Amino acid sequence: MTRTLNLTLPLTLLTFTIVSAAAVWAAEPQSAPAEPDNMQRIFNGTDLTGWDGDPRLWSVKEGVIRGETTAENPAMGNTFLIWKDGVLKDFDLRLSFRCTASNNSGIQYRSKHISQGNPRNAWVVRGYQHELRNELNLPSVAGFIYDEGGRRGRVCLVGERAVWTEDGKKEVAETLITADEYKQLFKLDDWNDVVIRAQGNHIQHYLNGRLILDFTDHDPQGAFREGILALQLHAGKPMWAEFKEVRVKHLDGE
Repeated sequence: MTRTLNLTLPLTLLTFTIVSAAAVWAAEPQSAPAEPDNMQRIFNGTDLTGWDGDPRLWSVKEGVIRGETTAENPAMGNTFLIWKDGVLKDFDLRLSFRCTASNNSGIQYRSKHISQGNPRNAWVVRGYQHELRNELNLPSVAGFIYDEGGRRGRVCLVGERAVWTEDGKKEVAETLITADEYKQLFKLDDWNDVVIRAQGNHIQHYLNGRLILDFTDHDPQGAFREGILALQLHAGKPMWAEFKEVRVKHLDGE
């Protein structure tokens, strides 16, 4: 006996399926929020007052913070320039950076200065890191969250709207930017603008005015709610990284 299968789906169900898939893979671009009033400028453009790092490697040149390693003057392990005049809890941080493609750098936030346990140098920092690179091809680009000194590695990649669950799983709900869009957004060998916003366990990274990462962290051990700000020089191949217009607004109580 021949049977005929009815493969017809209700129109409303079919429409919902298509719309849902589109939401996951083609999110509308989201712009960075307007800069808050009365942001605190924490780099004076002249010297490293308020900051502490290896004086062999960090300086101010032509009005910008410059970290540089060479074959003759290497970093002894990853090393950081630490902001000494405050801690970050809920905040809006804005700055511009550029760096060489020979190595990578980073912006540490809500992090911890490690001074015990025989660290490689006096400026070891662990915690959330906004990765900085001079690269165009996902996933190894500027903007992802790295667990510096921790167990989770690349916690949230550029383009992901993701949640880290209490049982240690990452769930990605949406794609915020494609590989081709990132190539158009990032300014290779030039200054790029970064905005980092953190409120509670919700973190957002913006690059050149566009949201590139949205992360909610429910990890009972790895989630950080407050800590220091620092800038990274990575061990290994000689490199340089520069930073300017560093400013922050504390959002506590909003």
